[in-house]
Amino acid sequence: MYYSETKVIMGGLAHVPILIFIANFIKGKFESIESKLVEVKAEEPKVKFVEVKEEEVKAEEVNTIEVKEESE
Repeated sequence: MYYSETKVIMGGLAHVPILIFIANFIKGKFESIESKLVEVKAEEPKVKFVEVKEEEVKAEEVNTIEVKEESE
């Protein structure tokens, strides 16, 4: 059975609201997920630079400990 051009156009127009409903339903699901997300902003740590003069640097003594190995 052939359909007239008018019936085909009317049938297509009848499905447009259904397609719009499905598109809005999917869009609404993604918007609800997006509203639950929290944006986190990371701040760079502040670094303080201190210049050290050579006179202020003192050599530290290094103590060494001798370890005796016991033989069986």
